[in-house]
Amino acid sequence: MSAAQPQMIFVNLPVQDLDASKAFFSALGYQFNPAFTDENAACMVISESIFVMLLVKPFFQQFTNKTIADAQATTEVITCLSADSRKAVDVLVDKAVSAGASEPQPARDYGFMYQRGFQDLDGHLWEIAHMDGEPG
Repeated sequence: MSAAQPQMIFVNLPVQDLDASKAFFSALGYQFNPAFTDENAACMVISESIFVMLLVKPFFQQFTNKTIADAQATTEVITCLSADSRKAVDVLVDKAVSAGASEPQPARDYGFMYQRGFQDLDGHLWEIAHMDGEPG
């Protein structure tokens, strides 16, 4: 019997301008899987098991009967990614801000956890966190 494959996660986010979103996340150092990228969608690789599907809004709408939330005005989810160190948190968020993101809150240091966040071009909220006990 073979070992089970690790479970993967695909976060799907609606975007207004796919090329602008790809350029933004490329500036943060992320790569895209060309096999799952076309004029409607781009598959951003976070890790071997974490992917973000950036979908143009009309294509995203095909997957739901609900109204797409305006992420500039409301928050439904905050996507949090871990970082290897406090410095890595700062580097990634600083890259995001330099690429056009905003930083809606100042850095937060809880002692055991350090985090900063950014709001991407479409208003989606991202948190980057380093927790004690992680390497780095």
